[in-house]
Amino acid sequence: MTDTSKSPAGELVLSLSKISKQFGAVSALTDIDLEVRAGEVVALVGDNGAGKSTLVKVLAGVHQPTSGTIAFRGKEVTLADPSASLALGIATVFQDLALCENLDVVANIFLGKELHPAQLDEVSMEVRAWTLLRELSARIPSVRIAVASLSGGQRQTVAIARSLLLEPKLILLDEPTAALGVAQTAEVLDLIERVRDRGLGVVMISHNMEDVRAVADRIVVLRLGRNNGVFYPDTSNQELVGAITGASDNSVSRRSVRRAKLDLNQGAQS
Repeated sequence: MTDTSKSPAGELVLSLSKISKQFGAVSALTDIDLEVRAGEVVALVGDNGAGKSTLVKVLAGVHQPTSGTIAFRGKEVTLADPSASLALGIATVFQDLALCENLDVVANIFLGKELHPAQLDEVSMEVRAWTLLRELSARIPSVRIAVASLSGGQRQTVAIARSLLLEPKLILLDEPTAALGVAQTAEVLDLIERVRDRGLGVVMISHNMEDVRAVADRIVVLRLGRNNGVFYPDTSNQELVGAITGASDNSVSRRSVRRAKLDLNQGAQS
């Protein structure tokens, strides 16, 4: 479980202390603690209703916490709205990506942030778009094709490139590999590693434990709106599933017991 000796040495970008969020009588988050450092991918995992999306929306400025403190780069901050969060250096890529399929890649990357809106500087925007995509080693044939013609992985790349436009310090990714094929998932996971290599902090929500293990430096489990442990990629599936579900007796644990017995019997026979 928690092992502070494995914590990375990067700058502490985000620190949450005792964050709670209530919607009327419903408590969505209770006393959540979370730390994210520069150059680190923190996976946020948990069952449906665990509070993952609510926490991301708090960080994105969509919801304001009922209580608790948020510190960003060592200073206590208030995220009053999404623009305040973005201005501070927190970029969010939601699961629906919020792309305009009828517009090309350049227009989507600069959507709402156009250079010289009265008389668009198309050349500078195209050069900047290409620069961002090359830094991410993106596999996009042209920045002038409509997003509708791109694959799921390529669309995720465009959404992440757009989030990097204002040079944030922290990126929040909500289910970045959901509904993607094997090749597209691998492409997005490579992209997340490149974002981390740029020195950014990354918070990634995912239900796929293999994707989490592939890129996460730490795995933070939420259960019923509360912290339920900090783990690392070498943690067993049995322990992770137990923390997520709150049950030590589940299909994963039973499978592990059966495999252990089978290995023991095979060893005895040999």
